[in-house]
Amino acid sequence: MSTQNSTFLTLDKVHKIYTIKTMFGPTKTVNALQDISFSLRKGEALALVGESGSGKSTCGRAIAGMFQIDSGEIKVDGKAIRTAHTSKEKRDTARKVQMVFQDPFASLNPTHTVRHHLERPLKLHNRVPAGKSLEDELHRTLSDVELDPAATLDKFPHELSGGQRQRINLARALAVGAELIIADEPTSMLDVSIRRSILNLMKRLKTERGITFLYITHDLATAHYLTENTAVMFGGRIVEYGPSDKIVRDPKHAYSKLLLSSVPNAKTKIDADFERAKDFSNFADQIRKTTAASTAELAQIGEGRMMRS
Repeated sequence: MSTQNSTFLTLDKVHKIYTIKTMFGPTKTVNALQDISFSLRKGEALALVGESGSGKSTCGRAIAGMFQIDSGEIKVDGKAIRTAHTSKEKRDTARKVQMVFQDPFASLNPTHTVRHHLERPLKLHNRVPAGKSLEDELHRTLSDVELDPAATLDKFPHELSGGQRQRINLARALAVGAELIIADEPTSMLDVSIRRSILNLMKRLKTERGITFLYITHDLATAHYLTENTAVMFGGRIVEYGPSDKIVRDPKHAYSKLLLSSVPNAKTKIDADFERAKDFSNFADQIRKTTAASTAELAQIGEGRMMRS
């Protein structure tokens, strides 16, 4: 059984290569994950940050067991997920590791009510405690994600706001009994006004329920709000790793600095903005090319911090 602050998730030299067959031209290979190694303690959160195509979502899906990695090892609660062969072992891993996806509506069946979405995992994984009724557990689970059970249980997904639907997805993960929630861009499709409330909810679940989070995002600036550590990814590799507040305040790798670059000042003239945008685009492309060409290994650059030079 896991205990607070024990290592719950470990990735050791994980690799994944995809072969892409094109209609015209040669077959291509894509190194989706290259030598990915990190660990995450129970009750803590790690941010995987990078642009689209950096490998962060692929990493999350690998941990959730959605495909087989080519080499390396992923351990959840001390057990390698590739050694889970029996139905019970696979179900236990699936229970412990749950994903919350970017689109809160696509993750829910529009033909079923909230009650159905929560009852099914509670029954399937025997999550109703002795002496409690199914209705009691439904109410508790919805209350955990700050929703009113009486006003929510019998509604269909289309009757809920985007923020409410994302809370239902988190509630479903709790109903299963998740110990690690992989949150893949969980706020990017929500209104700005409610993004912070979802992050606050995740932070509370981490603190009060001991839920471990892998927070996947393209926004490096929000990483420190929820997570203790951040791994910046590019081209399927981790290029910088360390405490989230330090990476946000003082990024060392050029690509990390690029992610934190501010938008042009709104007070400047439109033509100046356009010229600056072109300069920034060229600058960004050069950083990406340099980062992609680097063969350096992750090296220690300070306490708890690593970077590829």
